[in-house]
Amino acid sequence: MESTVADRFEAGRARLASLAYRLLGSAADAEDIVQEAYLRWHAADRGRIEVPEAWLAKVVTNLCLDRLRSAPVRRERAAGTWLPEPLLDGDPMLGPADTFEQRESVSLAILTLMERLSPVERAAYVLHEVFSYPHAEIAGILDISESASQQHVHRSRRRVAAARRGGGEVDPASARKVLDEFLAAASSGRTERLVALLTDDAIAVSDGAGLTKRLLRFETPARIASLMRTAFKPTPAKRRLAGGSPTIHVGRVNGWPAVLAVLEDRVVGAVAFQVSDGKVAALHGFAAAERLARLTTMWPRHEPDAPAIDQW
Repeated sequence: MESTVADRFEAGRARLASLAYRLLGSAADAEDIVQEAYLRWHAADRGRIEVPEAWLAKVVTNLCLDRLRSAPVRRERAAGTWLPEPLLDGDPMLGPADTFEQRESVSLAILTLMERLSPVERAAYVLHEVFSYPHAEIAGILDISESASQQHVHRSRRRVAAARRGGGEVDPASARKVLDEFLAAASSGRTERLVALLTDDAIAVSDGAGLTKRLLRFETPARIASLMRTAFKPTPAKRRLAGGSPTIHVGRVNGWPAVLAVLEDRVVGAVAFQVSDGKVAALHGFAAAERLARLTTMWPRHEPDAPAIDQW
């Protein structure tokens, strides 16, 4: 009996984790939420649960909303210190990826945009656009009216469309070509070429390796080019911070091409690139250990290409 209870939950665990990740932008928090949902499932009177999948989706969604509304989380995210936790493409926590909307919903740009939506707007959008819940079911999950669900989704769609760079999905091969050119220019210190590969309104955001409380933000092509030229130049101090001389790989993170620094199967840094119209429109840099935990966990299960740089 106990194994049946656990098996029923485990069959939907990946989907629940994907829902929680989209709502929270954190793999660690998503895992905590799913574990709490399991405890509630185990303790519930399951004979009175008509549709377990719907019941679990409601539990996970509302646990996420409670966390988003909590005072500590509100303070953290309002303080300018929050970035989504990056995930390697192929990570089951990324969830469904059959449609453009599903793939876009886990991009770092959209996960960041979600911070400007209310928790209920965020939940309604994810449930409808990603998991195809009808408005009647969303109303039941969120304890709102069906018309309110429709309004939340409509407003969220409008915000997402307004924030979209380049109007649609970028071919992975084209995006990889832009990244390869950018990496070559950064590694050789060719600042003019880096500037040419950036859109006029490009932005770069970095967690500063966790050495600063606030995120670092750069907003002009010249400043971003200078930052990237410096970032990709190895120094003894950077190697000490990383713990050695990592190899540099090119992969994909949350659907974007990315550069990953790997030391003994531990990801010690990552830069993800948003490509639009053949240029780099945004960069997200991660080096704080807590933001790289899931990447490090999944990296040994990943089959990367040969290193772009054997020893940095």
